[in-house]
Amino acid sequence: MQKLLFILGELSDDDVDWIVATGEREVIEPQTVLIKEGASLQKLYILLEGRLQVSVEDKVVAVLGSGEVFGEVSFVDARPPSATVTAVDSCVVLSLSWEALNRKLKQDVGFSSTFYRTMCLFLADRLRLADTHLNYSILLTHGDDLFEQADPTILDNYSLGKVRYGWLLSRLRGAKDDFTEDFAEDFAEDFAEDFALEMPSGL
Repeated sequence: MQKLLFILGELSDDDVDWIVATGEREVIEPQTVLIKEGASLQKLYILLEGRLQVSVEDKVVAVLGSGEVFGEVSFVDARPPSATVTAVDSCVVLSLSWEALNRKLKQDVGFSSTFYRTMCLFLADRLRLADTHLNYSILLTHGDDLFEQADPTILDNYSLGKVRYGWLLSRLRGAKDDFTEDFAEDFAEDFAEDFALEMPSGL
């Protein structure tokens, strides 16, 4: 979750609006493979609801929860993914095609700068972790280290990212049947508690 919140906090309102307008909301059935190890990939994903498992050579190494971003490494280096990502249960994702994302990056210098800056920070964080942990699952599940050890200036927009995540979900409420009622209620309660914001109860 924290990786997505950091990205949203760094982007502008117009950037987030573009993500919502351009992204495709997809309902993923359990056991569906979204990303296959070594296979061609043409999308970047944001997990909005549900759980996904990450496996390498058929061994499960991590489980991803809502708010995770995945497929970004293959987008950056244009190489096939090194892991398989499979839906554990029914999931809702927002996908961005590489074609649309590349077009946006070429046309919008500000967006491009922010996007690649955040990618550099996350990949640098993984590299630092790799110096001490030679375990793929640790690299995937210790993304919070970036926020626990970062310079305070990196965290300036983190709370803003939380607000924008709520706004992003509320913008998608037109497809409320894609989201479970419990998920919507839990999300609204969390934001009301953390930020004293009254979020819509039906996404």
